Amino acid sequence: MNSVHEVEIVADLEKSLEILYQDEFLVAINKPAGLLVHRSEIDRHETRFAVQLLRNQLGQKVFPVHRLDKPTAGVLVFALTSEVARNMMAIFMSAELEKTYHAVVRGFSLENGVIDHPLIEELDKMTDRRAQQDKAAQSAITHYQRLATVELPFAVGRYPSSRYSLLKLSPKTGRKHQLRRHLKHIFHPIIGDTTHGDGKQNDFFRQKLECRQLLLAATQLNFPHPVTGEMLKIHAPLDAGFQQIMERFAWRIE
Repeated sequence: MNSVHEVEIVADLEKSLEILYQDEFLVAINKPAGLLVHRSEIDRHETRFAVQLLRNQLGQKVFPVHRLDKPTAGVLVFALTSEVARNMMAIFMSAELEKTYHAVVRGFSLENGVIDHPLIEELDKMTDRRAQQDKAAQSAITHYQRLATVELPFAVGRYPSSRYSLLKLSPKTGRKHQLRRHLKHIFHPIIGDTTHGDGKQNDFFRQKLECRQLLLAATQLNFPHPVTGEMLKIHAPLDAGFQQIMERFAWRIE
């Protein structure tokens, strides 16, 4: 039987996608958590994909130029022609692109820092069968800033209380699952991360705080328009699940 949260996610995905920006060349949406960008062998049972939903909503073909993991919400950009898609992919590979994410992590992090930790590519047995299996670790850099903290009077682990931080994250490279792996590397795993996170903390958020999602959101993309050259700044508001945690902890993003 589906949980109330799972039913809510399904209901949200039945709605029209929230469009953050649109012109004759590009469209950006606020991707809901739990929605795949496109069809994947990993989730064969899924019948809803951002590409399909947006195509139906706009009545025209759309071209994804980057991806967000299924559990990650936030800014997702599509091109409306194949030529613009090629130009956007080049921008996403360049230093002209600025990405901003927000995340809730376990513990009190440093006020700010740089995670410079090369990552070996994570390969999926089904989708990456033809990929090079012994590729060397690739450079991966993430800047972070601590925006807020909270301490709760609950013993989730070995300590009598539990501490959490709200972080602003700026990845300078785009490796697979980079933010989730980098935060694990510095012992501040992202809440709700079932692959690289802390199972006890995830259970606590589900049972006590009624939060069953990954608390990671792509909140802003800055990049030059691929046709006009104008600098675009596309912002996505936090979804309801993330926002209820912000309110519970009395946190705000300025």
